[in-house]
Amino acid sequence: MSANAEVAAFLETVTPERRFREAAHLDRLFQETTGWQPQFWRGGMLGYGTYDYTYKSGRTGTWFATGFAPRKAKLSVYIMPGYADFGHILSGLGKHKIGKSCLYINKLEDVDLDVLKRLIRAGLEDLATRWPVQPT
Repeated sequence: MSANAEVAAFLETVTPERRFREAAHLDRLFQETTGWQPQFWRGGMLGYGTYDYTYKSGRTGTWFATGFAPRKAKLSVYIMPGYADFGHILSGLGKHKIGKSCLYINKLEDVDLDVLKRLIRAGLEDLATRWPVQPT
């Protein structure tokens, strides 16, 4: 199965209907903002761009540069490596909660999509100062 077919097949499984529409909207937003095509990652995540990392512990790997997961309860938006430096952007985003590298949104209509785009770009710029980011 091609990467595009895998992403399309995954998006078709997203429920409920409102979450499916939001996932399709986020996919377009991420593609427009990054210029990259999505890839399906384990755990039901769509990633845009990749980077190879090496931690101080010596652990290495490859992960997506930014992306999202359309969970039933909330949308999870991933900005790597985290949100520590983005308070000035998050203050204008709208209703959300944050984790270490994850932004939780109940409904897409709760946030300002232009601010979300700024946050995605800022996250990618920050990530690129740590590890080279490759397009997908």
